[in-house]
Amino acid sequence: MSTQATNVASKLPETEAPLRYTRTAMVLHWLVALLIICNVVLGLTAESFPENWIRPIVDTHKSIGITVLGLVLLRILWRVSHRPPPLPRTFPKWEHVAAHIAHFLLYLLMIGLPLSGWLHDSAWNGAATHPMHLFGLIPWPRIGYVMNLDPALKDTLHDRFGALHAWLGYALYALFAMHVGGALKHQWIDRKSVISRMVP
Repeated sequence: MSTQATNVASKLPETEAPLRYTRTAMVLHWLVALLIICNVVLGLTAESFPENWIRPIVDTHKSIGITVLGLVLLRILWRVSHRPPPLPRTFPKWEHVAAHIAHFLLYLLMIGLPLSGWLHDSAWNGAATHPMHLFGLIPWPRIGYVMNLDPALKDTLHDRFGALHAWLGYALYALFAMHVGGALKHQWIDRKSVISRMVP
């Protein structure tokens, strides 16, 4: 075997695992993060706007939530078929475990939050007379089974799904902050950047 072939062979194990996320994964990651931040702002400030602004803001909040749900499902499919880069081996094992748990919970919340919002909206007694359109353009159905329930039961479910949506939101905000804080810790304190794996 030639020296060149030997050098190539010796590098094969290093190339088995990617050093960075794919460009598609990067776009999905930052787009979802941006949309979540926008929805947090809209959700927390909607009531401070003039009365005639509230309905368009709420409809935009719903549209962004459904978009996030679709993008997260797409990102899961992409991740299943594309191996992500591993964390640096110098990180202690507990940080590897914590990172995997945090990512799992983030995905769970990014799916559960828009789903609970969709259920909350579908249980609204005014849903039948207020059709939903994604960003005012694309008709989007409510969940038919929920819409067709008894109005009294829907009122109860509307409140419960609303409470669930709020609590899942708080959980996502907290985990999102921990996720950002962890990345910044590795960047500035540990001097072992993980952010570079997710930027072009």
